[in-house]
Amino acid sequence: MSRADLVELAKRRGYFFQSAGAYGGVSGFYTYGPEGATLKQNVEDSWRDRFQVQEGHREIDAPTVMPEPVFEASGHLDTFDDMLVECPECGESHRADHLIEDNTDIEEAESFAPEKVMDLIEENDLRCPSCDAELAGVEVEDFNLMFETNIGPGDSSPGYLRPETAQGIFVEFPQLAEYARNQLPFGITQIGKAYRNEISPRKSIVRTREFTQAELEHFIDPTEDEPPIERVADVELKLYPADEQEKEGGDYVEMTVEQAVEEGVVNDWVAYYLGVGKEWYESIGVDMDRFRFRQHLSGELAHYAADCWDAESEVDGDWIEITGFAYRSDYDLSKHDDYSDDDFTIFKQYDEPKVVERATVDPDMSYLGPEFGGKAADIGEALETLAERDRAAFDGEDVTVEVDGEEYAIPVEKTGFSVDEVKESGEHVMPHVVEPSIGIDRVIYTVLDHAYAEDEVEGETRTRLSLEPSVAPTFVGVFPLMDKDGMGEQAREITATLREAGFDVTYDDSGNIGRRYRRQDEVGTPFCVTVDYDSLEEDTVTLRERDSTEQVRVPISEVPDMLADLQTGETTFENLDAPAPEQ
Repeated sequence: MSRADLVELAKRRGYFFQSAGAYGGVSGFYTYGPEGATLKQNVEDSWRDRFQVQEGHREIDAPTVMPEPVFEASGHLDTFDDMLVECPECGESHRADHLIEDNTDIEEAESFAPEKVMDLIEENDLRCPSCDAELAGVEVEDFNLMFETNIGPGDSSPGYLRPETAQGIFVEFPQLAEYARNQLPFGITQIGKAYRNEISPRKSIVRTREFTQAELEHFIDPTEDEPPIERVADVELKLYPADEQEKEGGDYVEMTVEQAVEEGVVNDWVAYYLGVGKEWYESIGVDMDRFRFRQHLSGELAHYAADCWDAESEVDGDWIEITGFAYRSDYDLSKHDDYSDDDFTIFKQYDEPKVVERATVDPDMSYLGPEFGGKAADIGEALETLAERDRAAFDGEDVTVEVDGEEYAIPVEKTGFSVDEVKESGEHVMPHVVEPSIGIDRVIYTVLDHAYAEDEVEGETRTRLSLEPSVAPTFVGVFPLMDKDGMGEQAREITATLREAGFDVTYDDSGNIGRRYRRQDEVGTPFCVTVDYDSLEEDTVTLRERDSTEQVRVPISEVPDMLADLQTGETTFENLDAPAPEQ
């Protein structure tokens, strides 16, 4: 099966297709059809159940457009870049690291510096994919991926479409902490659109300019909170650590979550969510033989991440990232704490008051004012901050602080620096953040790719999508053998009953029964119910299973309950025809 086969099936059967086709299409934007939209919703609901409901977290829905200061604080304005190389002949822009990965044996070229990428382009004589012009010597530049916009008319404020849903959670932390009664740990989830102005969108919905993220930001006290490792202790992980990637002949390391934590291979909180994620991916139909967790190399770590492991799936012979499990430490909250006017800490009450040493300053403004003029107040604030963070800085005769990029040396005797004993009832804690960030579109592509199969039925080649019943967009097809003699009426009654029971049902009476089965197999419908002449006399129908094509005869009255048990996994199709156990 090639990517073209899957993309063709996806378009023909209503899973996804390029947007605005009537106007020639627009690169990097895709529309989900009726089947795809339902599959997407089912995957999102499944994610909510596992990462939100079962973990006790809560969900918000933040705007997709945010003001510029948010992204100044987060670092996205300065560091959210990809490497661009522009063809000198045709003017087409390409992502430089992808050119290297696509045309050499080098993997993860994203971790290289632009200068090294330029050298590799020249060494490998890489050429423009559009016009075959030489790219040797062409400068590789950083290109910021955010979409810029304006908020309001006239003298409007600059803003950006969010490149991740996470910042909508971080900027609202002070309010969210109140909802959590200022008690750590707590988690906030969000599912929504994110936008990145990709240099070269490719692989259909794998790399797009608008996509859906499902993100969890789990706020923890790094000195006290520990994950419930016992819940996933025995989950087997296929790990590809950074040191194995960097050595010649490096290989996977397979171990349980508990072993990975005990041996220090993975941070304990990240390891916990790797275990949760592994179980979830398997439940929605990701092939575990084509799945791994890969640790980011130092050069490819995002600016906010202290460590990150990607869940990767193999599709079309390539490994693609479907989730990033990042330990963001206190990067985001500390940045917003510095840049904004709000407090991004949690006050942790002590069981008993403590006597502690506290470094303070009482700057001599009669000295700072005449000496530094309008900078005096800012220097005073900088001295207060420095005293809290590094009292050793006041050990010499002068202390140096930085204000607006300039350094100022202040005599320590003019700072009023002192260390005093004070009684405190608690302390302000800057929470750390553990983040599983899932690309819903890439998960959907993986599920479809891993479900795609071809076999032979009754002498004909059959294409089917072996989707898990829990996420399949159409759960059951209902057919009359023929729309005559009352079979059509009874099939429509069954369809209505099943829809009332909450199932996604399709009714089909066109063509011969074999063709109708093939259509549903290709769409991925797990089960089909057929009404025939025996149904009219015996009140029974045939229930057919997609992958095996096996059929069993069941009473019409029992069909809803049987399908419910099949959908939740309470029973299997093989058990439907098995004799009842002896009492």
